[in-house]
Amino acid sequence: MEHLSTYLTPEIKLSCYEDKFFKSDVVFDQHMLIWFISGETKIIQAETTHVFKAGDIFLIPRNKPSTIINYPKDGLPHKTVVMLLTTPILRDFYRNQSVHVTIHPNPTIQSFTNHPLLESCLTSLIPYFQLQDPFPASLASLKITEAISILRTIDPTIDRVLANFDDPYKVELIRFMEQNYQFNMPLEKFGYLTGRSLTTFKRDFRKAFNTTPQRWLTQKRLELAHYQLAEKKQKPIDVCYEAGFENLSHFSYAFKKHFGYTPSSLR
Repeated sequence: MEHLSTYLTPEIKLSCYEDKFFKSDVVFDQHMLIWFISGETKIIQAETTHVFKAGDIFLIPRNKPSTIINYPKDGLPHKTVVMLLTTPILRDFYRNQSVHVTIHPNPTIQSFTNHPLLESCLTSLIPYFQLQDPFPASLASLKITEAISILRTIDPTIDRVLANFDDPYKVELIRFMEQNYQFNMPLEKFGYLTGRSLTTFKRDFRKAFNTTPQRWLTQKRLELAHYQLAEKKQKPIDVCYEAGFENLSHFSYAFKKHFGYTPSSLR
Protein backbone atom coordinates (compact mmCIF):
# COMPACT_ATOMS: atom_id res chain seq x y z
CA MET A 1 0.00 0.00 0.00
CA GLU A 2 1.37 3.41 -0.94
CA HIS A 3 0.19 6.11 1.43
CA LEU A 4 1.38 9.69 1.33
CA SER A 5 0.52 12.36 3.89
CA THR A 6 1.57 15.96 3.32
CA TYR A 7 1.43 18.01 6.52
CA LEU A 8 0.95 21.75 6.77
CA THR A 9 1.03 21.39 10.56
CA PRO A 10 0.54 18.35 12.84
CA GLU A 11 -3.19 19.20 12.78
CA ILE A 12 -3.70 19.73 9.03
CA LYS A 13 -2.74 17.24 6.33
CA LEU A 14 -3.48 16.06 2.81
CA SER A 15 -3.85 12.27 2.89
CA CYS A 16 -3.58 10.10 -0.24
CA TYR A 17 -3.92 6.31 -0.66
CA GLU A 18 -2.86 5.22 -4.15
CA ASP A 19 -3.53 1.50 -3.77
CA LYS A 20 -6.69 -0.47 -4.34
CA PHE A 21 -7.75 -0.85 -0.72
CA PHE A 22 -6.92 0.13 2.86
CA LYS A 23 -8.60 -1.03 6.06
CA SER A 24 -8.02 -0.16 9.68
CA ASP A 25 -9.81 -0.53 13.02
CA VAL A 26 -9.20 2.67 14.94
CA VAL A 27 -10.26 4.86 17.82
CA PHE A 28 -9.27 8.44 17.08
CA ASP A 29 -7.87 10.37 20.04
CA GLN A 30 -9.01 13.69 18.56
CA HIS A 31 -12.02 14.90 16.57
CA MET A 32 -11.35 14.75 12.82
CA LEU A 33 -12.91 17.08 10.24
CA ILE A 34 -12.53 15.52 6.78
CA TRP A 35 -13.17 16.83 3.29
CA PHE A 36 -13.20 14.28 0.46
CA ILE A 37 -11.40 15.19 -2.77
CA SER A 38 -11.61 11.79 -4.46
CA GLY A 39 -12.14 8.12 -3.64
CA GLU A 40 -14.62 6.48 -1.29
CA THR A 41 -14.66 5.51 2.38
CA LYS A 42 -16.86 3.13 4.33
CA ILE A 43 -16.90 3.81 8.08
CA ILE A 44 -18.49 1.15 10.27
CA GLN A 45 -19.48 2.07 13.81
CA ALA A 46 -21.61 0.35 16.41
CA GLU A 47 -24.74 2.29 15.50
CA THR A 48 -24.55 2.36 11.71
CA THR A 49 -22.41 2.30 8.56
CA HIS A 50 -21.53 5.46 6.63
CA VAL A 51 -20.30 5.75 3.04
CA PHE A 52 -18.55 8.95 1.96
CA LYS A 53 -17.35 10.04 -1.48
CA ALA A 54 -15.91 13.02 -3.35
CA GLY A 55 -17.29 16.34 -2.09
CA ASP A 56 -18.45 15.03 1.29
CA ILE A 57 -17.45 16.79 4.51
CA PHE A 58 -17.89 15.10 7.88
CA LEU A 59 -16.75 15.12 11.50
CA ILE A 60 -15.59 11.93 13.25
CA PRO A 61 -15.88 12.32 17.05
CA ARG A 62 -13.00 11.14 19.22
CA ASN A 63 -13.07 7.92 21.26
CA LYS A 64 -15.50 6.13 18.92
CA PRO A 65 -14.43 2.65 17.71
CA SER A 66 -14.57 2.54 13.91
CA THR A 67 -13.64 0.28 11.03
CA ILE A 68 -12.32 2.46 8.21
CA ILE A 69 -12.21 1.04 4.66
CA ASN A 70 -10.76 3.32 1.98
CA TYR A 71 -11.10 2.76 -1.78
CA PRO A 72 -9.91 4.62 -4.86
CA LYS A 73 -12.76 5.34 -7.28
CA ASP A 74 -13.21 6.32 -10.93
CA GLY A 75 -9.48 5.90 -11.55
CA LEU A 76 -8.59 8.45 -8.87
CA PRO A 77 -6.78 7.83 -5.57
CA HIS A 78 -8.40 8.10 -2.16
CA LYS A 79 -7.53 11.71 -1.25
CA THR A 80 -8.75 13.82 1.66
CA VAL A 81 -7.95 16.96 3.59
CA VAL A 82 -7.90 16.15 7.30
CA MET A 83 -8.08 18.71 10.10
CA LEU A 84 -7.61 17.56 13.69
CA LEU A 85 -9.65 19.46 16.25
CA THR A 86 -7.45 18.57 19.19
CA THR A 87 -8.36 18.87 22.85
CA PRO A 88 -5.76 21.64 23.52
CA ILE A 89 -7.04 23.66 20.55
CA LEU A 90 -10.66 23.24 21.58
CA ARG A 91 -9.93 24.06 25.22
CA ASP A 92 -8.26 27.27 24.10
CA PHE A 93 -11.20 28.13 21.80
CA TYR A 94 -13.89 27.52 24.41
CA ARG A 95 -11.97 29.40 27.08
CA ASN A 96 -13.20 32.55 25.38
CA GLN A 97 -16.76 31.34 24.89
CA SER A 98 -19.76 31.46 27.21
CA VAL A 99 -21.05 27.94 26.68
CA HIS A 100 -23.25 25.92 29.01
CA VAL A 101 -24.36 22.68 27.38
CA THR A 102 -25.27 19.12 28.25
CA ILE A 103 -22.42 16.93 27.04
CA HIS A 104 -23.34 14.35 24.38
CA PRO A 105 -22.33 10.98 25.90
CA ASN A 106 -22.25 9.01 22.65
CA PRO A 107 -21.85 11.25 19.57
CA THR A 108 -21.94 9.86 16.05
CA ILE A 109 -20.38 10.95 12.76
CA GLN A 110 -21.93 14.20 11.53
CA SER A 111 -22.13 15.16 7.86
CA PHE A 112 -21.84 18.75 6.59
CA THR A 113 -21.74 18.08 2.85
CA ASN A 114 -22.44 20.91 0.41
CA HIS A 115 -22.16 23.69 2.96
CA PRO A 116 -20.46 26.55 1.09
CA LEU A 117 -18.72 28.16 4.09
CA LEU A 118 -17.15 24.94 5.33
CA GLU A 119 -16.20 23.80 1.84
CA SER A 120 -14.60 27.19 1.14
CA CYS A 121 -12.60 27.00 4.37
CA LEU A 122 -11.17 23.56 3.58
CA THR A 123 -10.70 24.19 -0.15
CA SER A 124 -8.59 27.25 0.65
CA LEU A 125 -5.96 24.97 2.22
CA ILE A 126 -5.16 23.14 -1.04
CA PRO A 127 -2.71 25.70 -2.54
CA TYR A 128 -0.61 25.68 0.63
CA PHE A 129 0.23 21.99 0.17
CA GLN A 130 2.17 22.94 -2.97
CA LEU A 131 4.43 25.45 -1.23
CA GLN A 132 7.96 24.67 -0.12
CA ASP A 133 7.99 27.23 2.68
CA PRO A 134 6.73 26.25 6.16
CA PHE A 135 3.08 26.97 6.80
CA PRO A 136 2.81 29.76 9.42
CA ALA A 137 1.48 28.50 12.75
CA SER A 138 -0.55 31.68 13.14
CA LEU A 139 -2.34 31.04 9.84
CA ALA A 140 -3.00 27.40 10.78
CA SER A 141 -4.56 28.59 14.04
CA LEU A 142 -6.80 30.99 12.14
CA LYS A 143 -7.94 28.27 9.73
CA ILE A 144 -8.80 25.85 12.52
CA THR A 145 -10.62 28.57 14.47
CA GLU A 146 -12.52 29.42 11.28
CA ALA A 147 -13.57 25.79 10.82
CA ILE A 148 -14.74 25.48 14.45
CA SER A 149 -16.72 28.73 14.15
CA ILE A 150 -18.38 27.55 10.93
CA LEU A 151 -19.30 24.20 12.51
CA ARG A 152 -20.95 26.06 15.40
CA THR A 153 -22.85 28.25 12.94
CA ILE A 154 -24.07 25.27 10.92
CA ASP A 155 -24.99 23.17 13.96
CA PRO A 156 -25.60 25.03 17.25
CA THR A 157 -25.64 21.68 19.10
CA ILE A 158 -22.05 20.84 18.06
CA ASP A 159 -20.80 22.29 21.37
CA ARG A 160 -22.17 19.15 23.05
CA VAL A 161 -19.43 17.24 21.21
CA LEU A 162 -16.56 19.69 20.80
CA ALA A 163 -16.74 21.09 24.34
CA ASN A 164 -16.59 17.63 25.94
CA PHE A 165 -13.09 17.17 27.36
CA ASP A 166 -13.86 14.21 29.65
CA ASP A 167 -12.09 10.88 29.42
CA PRO A 168 -14.35 7.82 28.97
CA TYR A 169 -16.14 6.99 32.21
CA LYS A 170 -16.84 3.54 33.58
CA VAL A 171 -19.66 2.05 31.53
CA GLU A 172 -21.71 -1.14 31.73
CA LEU A 173 -19.35 -3.76 30.28
CA ILE A 174 -21.75 -6.29 28.72
CA ARG A 175 -23.66 -3.67 26.74
CA PHE A 176 -20.49 -1.97 25.49
CA MET A 177 -18.88 -5.23 24.35
CA GLU A 178 -22.04 -6.46 22.62
CA GLN A 179 -22.10 -3.20 20.63
CA ASN A 180 -18.38 -2.99 19.80
CA TYR A 181 -16.90 -6.50 19.58
CA GLN A 182 -16.37 -6.30 15.80
CA PHE A 183 -13.68 -3.62 16.15
CA ASN A 184 -10.23 -5.17 16.16
CA MET A 185 -8.61 -3.15 18.95
CA PRO A 186 -6.05 -4.02 21.63
CA LEU A 187 -7.56 -5.04 24.96
CA GLU A 188 -5.97 -1.95 26.50
CA LYS A 189 -8.15 0.20 24.22
CA PHE A 190 -11.30 -1.72 25.18
CA GLY A 191 -10.35 -1.12 28.79
CA TYR A 192 -9.81 2.61 28.25
CA LEU A 193 -13.11 3.08 26.41
CA THR A 194 -15.01 1.32 29.23
CA GLY A 195 -13.26 3.41 31.90
CA ARG A 196 -11.05 0.61 33.21
CA SER A 197 -7.40 -0.33 33.49
CA LEU A 198 -6.38 -3.45 31.56
CA THR A 199 -6.27 -5.50 34.78
CA THR A 200 -9.71 -4.33 35.88
CA PHE A 201 -11.11 -4.86 32.38
CA LYS A 202 -9.93 -8.49 32.30
CA ARG A 203 -11.26 -9.13 35.82
CA ASP A 204 -14.66 -7.58 35.11
CA PHE A 205 -14.85 -9.35 31.75
CA ARG A 206 -14.30 -12.77 33.36
CA LYS A 207 -17.06 -12.04 35.87
CA ALA A 208 -19.47 -10.89 33.15
CA PHE A 209 -18.81 -13.53 30.44
CA ASN A 210 -17.08 -16.41 32.28
CA THR A 211 -14.35 -16.60 29.64
CA THR A 212 -11.38 -14.61 28.37
CA PRO A 213 -11.87 -11.51 26.22
CA GLN A 214 -9.99 -12.99 23.26
CA ARG A 215 -12.02 -16.21 23.17
CA TRP A 216 -15.29 -14.31 23.46
CA LEU A 217 -14.30 -11.78 20.78
CA THR A 218 -13.33 -14.51 18.31
CA GLN A 219 -16.60 -16.38 18.94
CA LYS A 220 -18.73 -13.27 18.47
CA ARG A 221 -16.91 -12.20 15.30
CA LEU A 222 -17.30 -15.64 13.78
CA GLU A 223 -21.01 -15.68 14.60
CA LEU A 224 -21.40 -12.25 12.97
CA ALA A 225 -19.47 -13.40 9.91
CA HIS A 226 -21.65 -16.51 9.57
CA TYR A 227 -24.81 -14.39 9.71
CA GLN A 228 -23.52 -11.94 7.10
CA LEU A 229 -22.53 -14.77 4.76
CA ALA A 230 -25.59 -16.98 5.20
CA GLU A 231 -28.36 -14.41 5.64
CA LYS A 232 -27.11 -11.22 3.98
CA LYS A 233 -25.22 -13.02 1.18
CA GLN A 234 -22.14 -10.83 1.51
CA LYS A 235 -18.77 -11.69 0.00
CA PRO A 236 -16.15 -13.36 2.26
CA ILE A 237 -13.68 -10.53 1.62
CA ASP A 238 -16.21 -7.93 2.84
CA VAL A 239 -17.31 -10.03 5.79
CA CYS A 240 -13.71 -10.63 6.83
CA TYR A 241 -12.96 -6.97 7.46
CA GLU A 242 -16.36 -5.88 8.70
CA ALA A 243 -16.39 -8.65 11.31
CA GLY A 244 -13.03 -7.63 12.77
CA PHE A 245 -10.48 -9.96 11.16
CA GLU A 246 -7.09 -8.78 9.92
CA ASN A 247 -6.95 -10.67 6.61
CA LEU A 248 -8.86 -13.19 4.52
CA SER A 249 -6.54 -16.15 5.12
CA HIS A 250 -6.76 -15.85 8.91
CA PHE A 251 -10.52 -15.40 8.72
CA SER A 252 -10.98 -18.46 6.46
CA TYR A 253 -8.80 -20.61 8.74
CA ALA A 254 -10.63 -19.56 11.92
CA PHE A 255 -14.05 -19.91 10.26
CA LYS A 256 -13.39 -23.44 9.01
CA LYS A 257 -11.88 -24.50 12.33
CA HIS A 258 -14.98 -23.30 14.17
CA PHE A 259 -17.79 -24.31 11.79
CA GLY A 260 -16.20 -27.17 9.87
CA TYR A 261 -16.63 -25.60 6.41
CA THR A 262 -15.22 -22.63 4.52
CA PRO A 263 -16.84 -19.18 4.25
CA SER A 264 -17.12 -19.50 0.47
CA SER A 265 -19.23 -22.67 0.80
CA LEU A 266 -22.10 -20.55 2.21
CA ARG A 267 -22.45 -18.45 -0.96
